[in-house]
Amino acid sequence: MKASIQKNIKTLGVTVFVLIVLNILGTLFFHRFDLTKDKRYTLSATSLQIVKQVKDPLSIKIYMQGDLPADFKRLQLETKQLLEEFQSYNNNIAFEFVDPLENKAESMDIVKSLYQKGLTPINITVDDKGKQSQAMVFPWAVAVYDDKEVNIPLLKNIMGASTTQKVIGSIQHLEYSIADAINKISKVKQKKVAILKGNGELNDVNIAQMLKQIRESYYIAPFTLDSVAKNATGTLSALKEYDLAIISKPTETFSDEEKQVLDQYIMNGGKTLWLIDQVSADMDSLYNQSGATLAYPRNLNLTDMFFKYGFRINPDLVKDEQGSPIKLATGEQGSATRYQDFVWKFAPQVYPTSQHPIVKNLGGIKFDFASPIDTLKNGIKKTVLLQSSPYSKIIGTPSEINLNIVTEKTSPEEYLNKGNLPLAVLLEGNFKSVFENRVLPFKESSFTAQGKPNKMIVISDGDLARNQIDKNLMPVELGYDQRTGNLYDNKDFIMNCVNYLLDDTGLINIRSKDVSLPLLDKEKVYENYSQTQFITIGLPILILLLFGLAFTYIRKRTYSK
Repeated sequence: MKASIQKNIKTLGVTVFVLIVLNILGTLFFHRFDLTKDKRYTLSATSLQIVKQVKDPLSIKIYMQGDLPADFKRLQLETKQLLEEFQSYNNNIAFEFVDPLENKAESMDIVKSLYQKGLTPINITVDDKGKQSQAMVFPWAVAVYDDKEVNIPLLKNIMGASTTQKVIGSIQHLEYSIADAINKISKVKQKKVAILKGNGELNDVNIAQMLKQIRESYYIAPFTLDSVAKNATGTLSALKEYDLAIISKPTETFSDEEKQVLDQYIMNGGKTLWLIDQVSADMDSLYNQSGATLAYPRNLNLTDMFFKYGFRINPDLVKDEQGSPIKLATGEQGSATRYQDFVWKFAPQVYPTSQHPIVKNLGGIKFDFASPIDTLKNGIKKTVLLQSSPYSKIIGTPSEINLNIVTEKTSPEEYLNKGNLPLAVLLEGNFKSVFENRVLPFKESSFTAQGKPNKMIVISDGDLARNQIDKNLMPVELGYDQRTGNLYDNKDFIMNCVNYLLDDTGLINIRSKDVSLPLLDKEKVYENYSQTQFITIGLPILILLLFGLAFTYIRKRTYSK
């Protein structure tokens, strides 16, 4: 008896000792185990770096609580688990889930206040065993840090996708959405972006949403080239203070002096994002009595410079069978007028095929009157980011563009070996000056013929970064088409370009992270509803019951001897 007691005491002592050692080791060495195949809950190095930036309390309020549809319960759970990961690495991060519709008496006021903040609810149809009902959900969160506030969209809008598909896509981008928001409000701005003016570029109201997005992470300011005529050297020196220059749809010719300023800015390591319309054509000019307009080449005096850098934007248009939808009036004018959806072939709807981080996991991107880009061999690395579909071809200019094109009949043979035309290209390397071995437009003592390692992105559509204007003359979200109600991924693409050019590649890599989410087949579940319920709920309980009975039986049999 005494031996048995001593043995039990010894076992207890060893157990207590092991537990104490494990606790001490746990406090000294922190590690969380992620057993998922795709490492869904393992934060990337970039996210961990962003978390370390948070030195003061940061609170996140998630408006997804209460009676949620099944898909959104999954999104809620994934959000909670991911936020717990963020919190485990920094105790300054706190979060809570709230139900904006919990108090019926105050719900309308709360909904209104959230709407004013830009947190728009979505109404979804819930299908439960064939029974449909409507539900309002706020797939949003708000992060607050040092009197700064940022909205976090938790649901990614994917065109043509079901609610389930949207939730899956959102879960894939969840880490990016949260990390990006924390980064925006906790990071000290360093890089500077210049928005070039002076050559008929887009007005600020037309690129307001792009400017807003860039301003959240970088310093941004307009930069005019008008001063080149009076003080070219001073203008170049001022431009060199910026890390990135964005040239958005210039419509007026660049002088040789202005070209030299841009050229030397690039030679000295300045990054550039070119959004160029090589053909003069736009949708507004089509909405007239004839429904037609003339598309003609635009001379910007940049061809030789682009050629030297290793590419050429041809003064042609891309006609693509995978065009964007357009609504046009049909029938007689007056009460009989109807609006019908057509495919507008001069507005390619491009889905990225490249695995480059800039475009990986992005949805459809809308172009308008885009031109094909030729890449030339000159030692510069070129990566085609976006290209037209296989069923596309080149239309030369000048040529008439008519709305009646929506009714034309085509066959695949018309596009044989003509498609996959580059529309956006990334160039990386040591660029050579277009003014090498040439007389300089203005004297410059620090002229450089061979550039530093650099990169630029060329997009053959100046309107890709253009946001539409609503009836109240306010800019709508970049990528949103008011005529069809579709939301394209233009904003994400532009921001990925900016981040990549400014070497903020970490967030882009988070966005391109692949997450695998296995789903149940709803139709099979409905067909075998009782069987599915038994397998998912009853069977685990039955297994536990059998295990308990077996354990009790074995225990009694062992100690009854």
